[in-house]
Amino acid sequence: MKFSNSAALAFAATTIAAPSTPTLQEKPRAVQAGCASAVTLDASTNVWKKYTLHANKFYRTEVEAAVAAISDSSLAAKAAKVANVGSFLWLDSIENIGKLEPALEDVPCDHILGLVIYDLPGRDCAAKASNGELAVGELSRYKTEYINAIVKILKAHPKTAFALVIEPDSLPNLVTNSDLQTCKDSASGYRDGVAYALRNLNLPNVVMYIDAGHGGWVGWDANLKPGAQELAKAYKAAGSPKQVRGIATNVAGWNQWDLTPGEFSKASDAKYNKCQNEKLYLDNFGPALKSAGMPNHAIVDTGRNGVSGLRQEWGNWCNVNSAGFGVRPTSSTGHDLADAFVWVKPGGESDGTSDSSATRYDSFCGKSDAYQPSPEAGSWNQDYFEMLVKNAKPFF
Repeated sequence: MKFSNSAALAFAATTIAAPSTPTLQEKPRAVQAGCASAVTLDASTNVWKKYTLHANKFYRTEVEAAVAAISDSSLAAKAAKVANVGSFLWLDSIENIGKLEPALEDVPCDHILGLVIYDLPGRDCAAKASNGELAVGELSRYKTEYINAIVKILKAHPKTAFALVIEPDSLPNLVTNSDLQTCKDSASGYRDGVAYALRNLNLPNVVMYIDAGHGGWVGWDANLKPGAQELAKAYKAAGSPKQVRGIATNVAGWNQWDLTPGEFSKASDAKYNKCQNEKLYLDNFGPALKSAGMPNHAIVDTGRNGVSGLRQEWGNWCNVNSAGFGVRPTSSTGHDLADAFVWVKPGGESDGTSDSSATRYDSFCGKSDAYQPSPEAGSWNQDYFEMLVKNAKPFF
């Protein structure tokens, strides 16, 4: 994941206040997976009031292995609690669709399985660390081998609820990085691909949120209206599917929910960004989305935003040093447009390698505020995971 922008008016961030209300995530219990009958999600309502974000078995396995490697018993006990926190499963390649069926084996009826749909051709056109497997022009493979394969599995499991984050970074890059040749080349595939995904994943047991970057990226004054129009265009091209609830923000990000003043409020260009936290981003982007003709409710990733003031710039997205786990998943957000705080990015999995000689090295992963050393994107970083546990707010 990355949040890069070639324009001056590109980025923003936010902090999350810990709610005192109960969290969505509960300790797993031995119950039969799925419901007795088909699930129907009403996307005109906040489904997170009813469903708990499921702690998927793949992240649980990573966490359990990490806990076994911690010699400090106190830290290990805290780290073990992370395994029970609901998080999204990233289907970031055609091969990884193979994780979906196994992930369904232990999802009880009152849980919802979070999935990240993330494999567009020319993926992440403004970064190198998270480039995908499909090249620009391979839209047919995206549709037939990726989206259609996921649709087939979801249709085969109508008794399970699913929440989908649709293609992180894609449409926001078309708003702020349209001058890059890589993004110019990817643009039509992004728009067509996202619309295809929305149209075909529009199933009764699914609720969808289109990725909308964050307040330090699309939240700049000059980006708000174009950003809303870009997302709404894809939504309408898909036929305005009724299972689209709105947007996902701060995915794999570091922004705070309601930090006031904002993390970069004293920057020389702060006057050009009224979205100094993610709450303000929803306050401003939400109406823009509504005006553009799209649903505007949101889920906000709080997986790694427990600590603020760590970045030198809004756009520094890679393995931010001294970060901590944030607020656990909950539907108690205190904001009408914020359906839930969720963990989308699996904390401990790297954003990108700090090895400057690597093919996928991105200079953002070598910045002074990025944790080093770090492995390739998606690979486990034990030291980083332990840091997230130590710096978690609220504490485990």
